[in-house]
Amino acid sequence: MSFRLRVLLLTVVLVATSSAATAWLTLQQANQALTSYVAASHRDVEDAVAELAAYGRTHPTWSGVENPVRTLAGRLNQRIRVVADSGAVLADSDVLAGRTARPTVGAPSLVDARPVVGFPSGLDAYGRFRFVMTVADNFYRGWIMTACAAEAGADVRVVETKGKPPYFEMIGGAEATRSACNRRAKESDRPRGPMDTRGKECLNRDEDGSCLIGLLNEDLAAYAPKPVQVYLGALDEVPARGIPARAIGLAAAAVVLVTAVSAVLLSRRVLRPIGALTTASRAMATQGRADPVPVTGHDELAELARAFNRMAGSLAASEERQRQLIADVAHELRTPLANLRGYLEALEDGVMPPSRELFASLHEEALLQQRIVDDLQDLAMAEAGVLAYHRTTVDIAELAETVRTAHAAVAEAAGLSVEVRTDGEPTVYADPDRLRQVLGNLLRNAITATPAGGRITLTVTADGSAATVAVSDTGRGIASADLPHVFDRLWRADPARKRGGSGLGLAIARQLVSDHGGTIDVTSTVGVGTTFTVRLPHPT
Repeated sequence: MSFRLRVLLLTVVLVATSSAATAWLTLQQANQALTSYVAASHRDVEDAVAELAAYGRTHPTWSGVENPVRTLAGRLNQRIRVVADSGAVLADSDVLAGRTARPTVGAPSLVDARPVVGFPSGLDAYGRFRFVMTVADNFYRGWIMTACAAEAGADVRVVETKGKPPYFEMIGGAEATRSACNRRAKESDRPRGPMDTRGKECLNRDEDGSCLIGLLNEDLAAYAPKPVQVYLGALDEVPARGIPARAIGLAAAAVVLVTAVSAVLLSRRVLRPIGALTTASRAMATQGRADPVPVTGHDELAELARAFNRMAGSLAASEERQRQLIADVAHELRTPLANLRGYLEALEDGVMPPSRELFASLHEEALLQQRIVDDLQDLAMAEAGVLAYHRTTVDIAELAETVRTAHAAVAEAAGLSVEVRTDGEPTVYADPDRLRQVLGNLLRNAITATPAGGRITLTVTADGSAATVAVSDTGRGIASADLPHVFDRLWRADPARKRGGSGLGLAIARQLVSDHGGTIDVTSTVGVGTTFTVRLPHPT
C-alpha cells in the first residue's frame, strides 16, 4: 500500500474520531445555533484588496501574507481569510488569533498583484507598446530587488506616478545593500515572454491598449504571485450554554488516544527505512562508499531507498570514470613525452645529428600534446557550463560549405572527394565558431577513416522545427559493439590506440551540440561507411 495512502487513512481515522466527538458534543448541546452574521462593507473590501495587492507587488510570493492579514483584521475589525486558486488557505485571521476558523460568508474578492496600467494621454500605438514594455521590465527587476532586499532585511515599495510606469524603490537597509540590490536588479534581463514574441502584433489593431495590457498580464504571470481570493466576514457560532467538563474530557481523551496510536504506527513505518538511509549516508560520507539499502514495498519511502541506491551506484561509477580518465590522459601524454625525451637525449649525446626532419617530428609531438591539453580544457569548460557562446542567426548551408573549403586541401591530398548537398534554406541561432568546430571534428574524422578514392558528403536539410547536417563517408565503418562508445572521452576503436588526434573531438562535439539544444547521433556499417547526424532547433 502506498505510504501516502497510509497517511491518508490514518488521517481519516483521526478526523473521523474528532468529528464523531464533535457531533456527539453538538447533540448534547441541541440549543446551539448560528446566531450572527457579519458582513463586510464595500469600503472594507476595497481597502483589503488594495492593501493585499500592494503587498503582492513587493513580494515574489504570498509567503508572509499573515502579517498584513493580521493588521487588516485588527484595523477593520473583520475576519479575513486569503485563499489561493488551488483552494489552499494562505492566511486566516481566526487561526492567527488562536481561534477555530469560522465558515466564510458571501462571495470572495479577487486580489491581483499585477499592476493596473493607465496610459498617459496622447500616446500612439508604438508609445503604448514602449510603455508596457517598461512596466514589464520594471516589475521583473523589482521582484529581483525584492528578493535581494529580503535577504538583507530591508523593504521595497512601488512608486506609482500618474502618466509614468511604476517602479520599485528600496527603503531601509545600509547604503551598500541598497546599491548591491539596485545593481543586481539593473543587471537582470527579463526573459523573453509574450510581450517580446507577440507585442508588435498589437500595434496595428490595438486602439485602446487592451491587447498590450493582456500580453503584459500574461508576461507578468510568470513572476507575479498568482491571484488569490479574499473573504471578509464570517458566521459566528455562539453556544447557548457551556459544555460539561466531563464531556470535554472524554472527547479530548479519545482524540489524544487515537492520535498517539496513529503516531506510533506512522513513526515505526517511517523511521525504520529512514534509519537505514541515515546509516548508509554516514558510510558514504566517511568511507566514500555504502552498501545498497534494503528496499521493500512500492511506496514513496521504498522509492527514496531505490533513488539512494541509484545515487550511490552513480557516484561509484563516476569515481571509476574519473580514475579511467586520469589513466587515459596519462597514457595519451606519456607517448609523445617519451618520444620528445628520447630525441632530445639523443641530440644531447650526439647519437643523432640535428636535422629539419627531426625538428619537424619534435614539433609535431609538441603540437599533439598541445591539442590534447586544449581539447581537455574546452571539454571541461563546456561540461562546467562556463564556455562562452556568441550566438547569432547562422546559415547552416553556408557554414557547411565553409568547413568543406577549409578541409579541401587535406581531403584532396588523401585522394578523397568532399561535397555539400543542401535542401532548403536552414538557419539556426547558434555560435558559428563552435558549430564550425563541431563540423570540422566530424569532417576530420571522416577523412581519417576513409581510404583514397572515397567520398564524403555533408547533407544539409531543414524541416518545420530543426535543421539537420549529416556527415557521411564511405570509410571502413564502426563495429556495432563500438558505437555506444564513440562519444566517450579518449576512446578509440583501434585497440592499438593509433595516435594522430586527441580522442576528444567527438566528446567535444556532443557537448557543444547539447549546449545549443540539439542532438548528435551516429549510424555505421562496417565496410560501407559512417554517418554522423547533427540536429539543431530553428531560431524562435
